[in-house]
Amino acid sequence: MNKHLVSTLVLAIAAASAGFAQAAAPVKTAGGMLVNTSGMTLYTFDNDTAGSGKSACNGPCAGLWPPVMAEADAKPEGDMTLVTRDDGTKQWAYKGKPVYLYKSDMKAGDMTGDNFKNVWHVIKP
Repeated sequence: MNKHLVSTLVLAIAAASAGFAQAAAPVKTAGGMLVNTSGMTLYTFDNDTAGSGKSACNGPCAGLWPPVMAEADAKPEGDMTLVTRDDGTKQWAYKGKPVYLYKSDMKAGDMTGDNFKNVWHVIKP
């Protein structure tokens, strides 16, 4: 391979990586609630304190309520902010409260976790 071709490939890969790392928050509004890009309902947890910068749902809790993860270099966008999880990874937050999916929701539009144990709630922007 000649040097020019290698340089072009390296630049193309770097540009693609930079664009991917700066991806927008993976949320949208549908049916009056916040959903991910696949249409799955998003939730907040009452045990999370807005502005604390962390999630109270770890371990087995995070298995049932998967956190909506963010790239390490993601940037806040409007009401979507970021918190750092106990393991150092980043999670999206809505108005400072970490955002989750619910494992029992099987298809877009399901919201079976709404008011689960009176502490999990659909996000209604």
